[in-house]
Amino acid sequence: MSLTAFAIVLFAAALHATWNAIVKGAGDTTLTTILVATSAGVLAVIALPFLPVPASASWPYLGVATVLQVTYFSLVAAAYRATEMSTAYPLMRGLPPLLVAVIGSVFLGERPSLGAWSGIALVCGGVLSLALHGRVGTGRRGVLLALANAAVIATYTLVDGTGVRLSGSPASYTLWLTMLTAVPLLLWVLGRRREEFIAFARRQWPLGVAGGIATTVSYGLALWAMTTAPIAMVAALRETSIVFGTIIAAFVLRERMTPRRLIATGLVVAGAIVLRLA
Repeated sequence: MSLTAFAIVLFAAALHATWNAIVKGAGDTTLTTILVATSAGVLAVIALPFLPVPASASWPYLGVATVLQVTYFSLVAAAYRATEMSTAYPLMRGLPPLLVAVIGSVFLGERPSLGAWSGIALVCGGVLSLALHGRVGTGRRGVLLALANAAVIATYTLVDGTGVRLSGSPASYTLWLTMLTAVPLLLWVLGRRREEFIAFARRQWPLGVAGGIATTVSYGLALWAMTTAPIAMVAALRETSIVFGTIIAAFVLRERMTPRRLIATGLVVAGAIVLRLA
C-alpha cells in the first residue's frame, strides 16, 4: 500500500470514529443516525449532477449495498441504545477485516502476503480484545447486535469493494450509495416519528451535517483506496478508527479508560504499521 493511500485511510478512520461518537453522544441514537444519513443524502444530491453516472456493471452492487447500508445504520443505532460505544464499536469493527480477508482470498482471488496477514491479525486482535473486555457488565443484546452488524459490515465491504472498481468513478459510486441509503431511512422516520424527527432535526442539524460529511468522506476515501490496494488491507487499516474511537469515548463521552484498553489500542497501532510495511 502506498504512503498516500495509507494516510488517506487513516484520515477516513478518524472521520468514521467521529460520526459514530456523534450518534452515541447526541441522545436519541435512532433519530441521530437517520439525521446523519439524511444529511449525507442531501449532500450527495447536491454533488451528483457534477459527477458521471457509475458504469452499468456497478448498479447491481449498488442495489445490494443499499439494502446492507440501511441494515447497518439501523443496527448502529440499536447497538448504541443497548450498550456503550467502547463495547459496541470495537466489536462491530473488529471482526469484519478478518472475514473480508478470508472471503476475499477465496472468492476475489486476493491473497494477502504473510506480512499483511500479520497486520490484519494484530488489528483484529487488538480491536476484539477491547470488545471482549467491554462485555463485563454489558447486556447480551448489545453484544449480539454488534456481532450482527459485524457480519453486515464485512458483506457490504466486499460488495462495495467490487462495485466501486466496476463503477469507473469512486466518488460517484459513493454518493449514489449515500443518497439511495438515505431515502428509505428518511421515509421510515417520517412515517413513524415525523413530528419528533422534525423537532430533533431543527435542534441538532449542525451535528447532522457534521456527521453526514464525516460518514460520506470517510467511506468515499475507503472505497477509493480499495481501487488502489487489496480490499482486505484497506478494511483492516480502516479499523484503526478504534484508536480514535477509544480516545473520543474516554475524553469526550467520559467512558472509563483501562490499562487493557491502552494495550489493545497499541496492538491496533502495531497492526497498522505492519500493514504499511507489508
